[in-house]
Amino acid sequence: MSTPDNTSHNHSDAMPSSRRGFLQSAALIGVGTTLSTLPTAKRVQAQQTASSSSPGQILTRQRTLGSRNNRLVVSALGLGCMGLNYDRGPHPDRKAMIALIRSAVERGVTFFDTAEGYGPYTNEELVGEALAPYKNQVSIGTKFGVDIQGGRAVGLNSRPEHIRKVVDESLRRLKVDAIDILYQHRRDRNVPIEDVAGAVKGLIGEGKVKHFGLCEVSAATIRRAHAVHPITAIQSEYSLMWREPEESIFPTLQELGIGFVPYSPINRGFLGGALNEFTKFDANNDNRPTLPRFTPEAMRANTALVEVLNAFGRTRGATSAQVALAWMLAKHPWLVPIPGTTKLAHLEENLRAADLMLTPAEIRELETEASKIKIVGDRYPASLQSLVGD
Repeated sequence: MSTPDNTSHNHSDAMPSSRRGFLQSAALIGVGTTLSTLPTAKRVQAQQTASSSSPGQILTRQRTLGSRNNRLVVSALGLGCMGLNYDRGPHPDRKAMIALIRSAVERGVTFFDTAEGYGPYTNEELVGEALAPYKNQVSIGTKFGVDIQGGRAVGLNSRPEHIRKVVDESLRRLKVDAIDILYQHRRDRNVPIEDVAGAVKGLIGEGKVKHFGLCEVSAATIRRAHAVHPITAIQSEYSLMWREPEESIFPTLQELGIGFVPYSPINRGFLGGALNEFTKFDANNDNRPTLPRFTPEAMRANTALVEVLNAFGRTRGATSAQVALAWMLAKHPWLVPIPGTTKLAHLEENLRAADLMLTPAEIRELETEASKIKIVGDRYPASLQSLVGD
């Protein structure tokens, strides 16, 4: 689940409300007129109004996850690849998603996130094929810890021998010699975290893995694992709709020099403004209908937060998604969000959020307004929530 560019670990409306409407109309806005009316901070620059089909690098800033000998330098925003072919409704064809991943590289993204459990297996295969031409130029994070039988996940499994098997299979699917960062997907309470960290430490010693990470764990678990082998990054959900990590683990990450990789930084697309209470999800291929925050009632209530983001972005030449990402980037320099998308226009929109650098006063303003909104619905149903935070 940071601040402007910093690669060290010190630690009616004129603006349309929908992302697509903004992107379509941006080219019609006079850049000089727009920028001249922006009151404070550095704003999204002239490229904000460029056509979404324009090639070339957009994202130039980098950040560092981890510290000392365990640092991993990546682009300031990564790409969460899960939704390209898993759990996010109908997907474009495989060739289109390979093209999207490669477009992300061309636009400056060097950090890609996947997992054996996405599919299962098919997401790693997609990412591996797409990034094969960029071997040693990008970093890939993947995850172990799911017990997959008969082509579906049936539980958790982080036994050391299973970790070794999974890593060998992931290396083959990803077409790489070493995994840049290997996360435990969810805490397996049947296996001591020290044994998990020891297994990954052994794989790092063999050169099959470069860095160690954990997902959705408590500060106590982080400390226990870190004592066996230094952790480079923790991955957890984090957004303006879910700020719990700020209190539960951020102080520990700051103290130990560990990076943070927020998934769902736009709350599974909701903060982008394109979803509402009338949105129909594919229950067979989209997990959002199972999440309490995506009931019609919850989306109707939580749209108030999207309106706050729209109002804030309207005077700054930014969409609600860009405001959500810029806020996150301003929190800490050791934080690298991994928003996902299947659309090139949204990819470019997200990457340009790195150019919207907010002042401390603006951050306070945004957080004050957001705090007035009572978020309706838990992020997970009880069955899934029980798997996180231990």
